[in-house]
Amino acid sequence: MEQKVLPIKDSNVLAKAQQCLLEDFKAGRRNYTIFQVGKVTLLRVSDILRLKRVDVFDEYGNVHQNTYLHDRKTGKANRLYLKPVVGDLLAYQRWLEQENIISKWLFPSTKHLDQHITEKQFYKVMAKVGDLLDLDYLGTHTMRKTGAYRVYMQSNYNIGLIMHLLNHSSEAMTLAYLGLDQASTEEMLDNIDFG
Repeated sequence: MEQKVLPIKDSNVLAKAQQCLLEDFKAGRRNYTIFQVGKVTLLRVSDILRLKRVDVFDEYGNVHQNTYLHDRKTGKANRLYLKPVVGDLLAYQRWLEQENIISKWLFPSTKHLDQHITEKQFYKVMAKVGDLLDLDYLGTHTMRKTGAYRVYMQSNYNIGLIMHLLNHSSEAMTLAYLGLDQASTEEMLDNIDFG
């Protein structure tokens, strides 16, 4: 049976998952930063892991406000807005320096610095977080789905914005991606004052 990966909708659960990523792994700062970048940029994990340091940092160690890449799955050009994750990236850069990790990759493997962490390795990280927190819906798309869900909720349900950010072609696809099934739709409707 295929695992269903969903967004983390509860802010308390999100905080616990982030804490777990940061504190329960040898390369916790790296894992946490991957998650944060994914949550903010809404990139697929395959694109996040392919980022190079020069894509994110200038020669003085400053974070670029924007960076550009071609979406690996769709081939579309993608402009990433990094300002919301600057603090996390700078803390990560300090960690790389403290650990004396030198690599062209933004998120290198700790065993092979000439390679980036693989999707399979990051899946194992997310699976362990799920095990530690007793959550059965975490996977490599959790960060992308969580970021999209949070933007959707905090942008007053702007489905057009989410479709654009995710490069989706239909509202139905985006709503399904966000995990907005009938039960969660009814829960949102219960909180609306219809007058």
